[in-house]
Amino acid sequence: MKRILQELRHKPILWLLVLAPAVIVVEHAAPKAHTLLFVLSVVAIVPLAALLSSATESVAAKTGDTVGGLLNASLGNLTELVIALTALRAGMFDLVKSSIAGAIVANLLFMLGISFLVGGLRHHVQEYNAATARLQIAMVLLATVTLLVPSALSGGEQFEGSTFLQDLSLGLSILLIVIYALGLLFSLGTHREVFGSKAHEAGDDKPWPLPVALVMLTVATIFIALVSEVFVGSVEHAALQFGMSPAFVGFVVVAIVGGAAESFTAITAASKDRLDLSVGIAFGSAAQIALFVAPVLTLASYFIGPAPMDLSFTRGQVSAVFIAMLTAALVANSGKSAWFTGTQMIGVYMVFAITLYLLPT
Repeated sequence: MKRILQELRHKPILWLLVLAPAVIVVEHAAPKAHTLLFVLSVVAIVPLAALLSSATESVAAKTGDTVGGLLNASLGNLTELVIALTALRAGMFDLVKSSIAGAIVANLLFMLGISFLVGGLRHHVQEYNAATARLQIAMVLLATVTLLVPSALSGGEQFEGSTFLQDLSLGLSILLIVIYALGLLFSLGTHREVFGSKAHEAGDDKPWPLPVALVMLTVATIFIALVSEVFVGSVEHAALQFGMSPAFVGFVVVAIVGGAAESFTAITAASKDRLDLSVGIAFGSAAQIALFVAPVLTLASYFIGPAPMDLSFTRGQVSAVFIAMLTAALVANSGKSAWFTGTQMIGVYMVFAITLYLLPT
């Protein structure tokens, strides 16, 4: 408890944690105040992301940046999974697919771009393990090809009225999950020595004791899941109020809010010259969404959705994922970054964001 009070004194942003239970109270007291709930839920996720960031850094100090990055990506993607499952139950398949594609692109371009920018401004040139980045981006490439096949075939007249796309998506989902599990075995088991972190100087902040960090991880994850559910229920109504197109809501708003926790950790780690952790979170999260979250949602649609969901995405979504993957692959090959590298990646992401925001509803 003493350590938690010290953290609250050193990080005033954590004072906003009171908004997390406030969101739940307001949701029960005024469930139709959608705009208020949308704003409160977005703001409440920020201190929860900061808390998750501190806890994850403490765990990473004990386990190493590779495992720490995987842990943060997994917990951060829980938010996206909760948002997508909520939309899946409501039959909002377009929002689910848009948020999946948007989360992959946001992780590869927006999150990593800001991390490179912040870290480069503070440390001039930074280095990271390029082998880890290449493995994760290869996993994303595999998932992109897998999404491309059903998306390309979805418009075929010969498949109308058949279950071909659903059967194909089911088989591909199982394949992706198996490959993702084998990738974890490869990077964390049989070839762990290849994917170690580069050495970095110890920071001024002492890590939390491991039991405290694990408790905070659990608490933050639970509250993020609860607040995210409120966010999903209010996002469409708030989008109309703010004049945002449905495509922008799914691809940008849901993706960025859903990934706020892991983004906060990645940016903080980059500012402390721990770029292996930042790259591990960004690429690991993108790979996990593409190879695990998307297939799991497809399988879950058979049980909780009004109908089975397939893996056929729009041409625009697949193109954006492919461009993001190609951009990240070119950057990841060097193993070094500077602030302008981050600026270029953010610029590519802003092209998508501006286009979708101005897209007629």
